Amino acid sequence: MAAYDLEEQEQLAELKTWWHQHGNRVTNIALIVALALAGWQGWNWWQRNQATQASAVYMGLEKAAAGKDALHARELAGELIDKYPRTAYAAMGALLSARVQTDAGDGKNAQAQLQWAADHSTDPALRDLARLRLAAVLLDAKSYDAALKALDGTPADAFAPRFEEMKGDIEAARGKVAEARADYESAIAKLEKLPADKGESGAVREPYHQVLQSKLEAMGAGK
Repeated sequence: MAAYDLEEQEQLAELKTWWHQHGNRVTNIALIVALALAGWQGWNWWQRNQATQASAVYMGLEKAAAGKDALHARELAGELIDKYPRTAYAAMGALLSARVQTDAGDGKNAQAQLQWAADHSTDPALRDLARLRLAAVLLDAKSYDAALKALDGTPADAFAPRFEEMKGDIEAARGKVAEARADYESAIAKLEKLPADKGESGAVREPYHQVLQSKLEAMGAGK
């Protein structure tokens, strides 16, 4: 029993020595881990709270859009952008409000909201959609160079035919037939290369292919 007590005392002494040498470091590491965990949990809570609040604002925006209330839609989209820019609802709100503004004949505000979504959305698909719609609004405003610039960069494969088609529409609108023809040909080629699970579904792809073919033939390039 005495030998057992002696062994325990030696182990305790070794533990005290080790703790004296490393205790502060262990305590600091434990504190850092605890703070990091608390910070992570706090960040997740903050994100969920932001998403919940943004969702409520977006629902109001949907109602304003359904009622064709352009002013209220613009205000709510601005609130989403100002208060909840990191949520998907901000970009979605900008896209929805831009459509309402366009229908109301307010191309300037539509452009501003689409440009914000194109520049700041964290969702690549929403960014591409915003760029495509921005180009369409600029085309309607006859701002052809700006419309083409909105399409700069490589979109996701599913959007590639639409981007090429829009480029063709822009070139056709400013009388550049050869460029428009090349863009429509590119749109058809990109559409045909899409796998079955991407881009247009089979029920939509064929009619869309026919639309592109019609535009191509209108440029004097029957195929």
